[in-house]
Amino acid sequence: MKVLIATEKPFSGVAVKGIKEVLDAAGYETALLEKYTEKAQLLDAVKDADALIIRSDKVDAEVLAAAKQLKIVVRAGAGYDNIDLAAATSHNVVAMNTPGQNANSVAELVFGLLVMAVRRFYDGGSGTELKGKRLGILAFGNVGRNVARIAKGFDMEVLAYDAYCPAEVIEAAGVKAVASQDALFEQSDIVSLHIPATAETKQSINRALVNKLPKGGVLVNTARAEVINEAELLALLQERPDLRYVTDIKPAAHDAFAALTGQYFSTPKKMGAQTAEANVNAGIAAARQIVDFIENGVTRFQVNK
Repeated sequence: MKVLIATEKPFSGVAVKGIKEVLDAAGYETALLEKYTEKAQLLDAVKDADALIIRSDKVDAEVLAAAKQLKIVVRAGAGYDNIDLAAATSHNVVAMNTPGQNANSVAELVFGLLVMAVRRFYDGGSGTELKGKRLGILAFGNVGRNVARIAKGFDMEVLAYDAYCPAEVIEAAGVKAVASQDALFEQSDIVSLHIPATAETKQSINRALVNKLPKGGVLVNTARAEVINEAELLALLQERPDLRYVTDIKPAAHDAFAALTGQYFSTPKKMGAQTAEANVNAGIAAARQIVDFIENGVTRFQVNK
């Protein structure tokens, strides 16, 4: 059984060691393809792989067609829009993610961005505190729950909306459930996005929705670029200098956003999961899921059908 770790942006050495230990214990062969620069390298490497571990690497129909022996691909992380799920299904390949393994890492980054935003990006002026502010969480999954946990430590009032999570589950976590996405924006001083990029959510964070934030509102995006209607958000920020937008996903119109002094900040690259702990956790979880699938047929984290 050959497992290929194909990572244009490599795992840490500690993570690779941990992955290999899991696979060695199962008697599997481990192959590494790191820092590759051309798709052809990936196409060649997957030819004899039975299982594949990736990070943000794209596994499309061409990759799946080249991987004649592939049985499973695991995205080490929560998002999996870099895998062509329909193509995986047509090639009888099980696709999985590793939900929750980087949830705390992303949640902590939310507050790193938030503290900077409410302190006026450290411009020397007088900012505000997070204590007592209303934080709205859009999607109450693993990351959203961790955001809620940390927010309580800041003594914030926490609200959440999730179309697929029952209100009673949200309330049981000590969080106020609101009835709609619109209501979340209307009732929150800050909204933190944790929705996936789907046909339903793409471009859904638009002018009309964000404009419902009260004066001084802050929007935090550590989810996906595709959920933002970038042109409309930029226009709204230009019209409402009281609003702020912070993200770890650099917009295509970064320069135009950056011209809005005191309203915008983006990290140079997506870094919600970029901690040593998340790197190790997600990689080892991916290896364990592969072994569990091959040996026991466990498909708990399968994302295609």
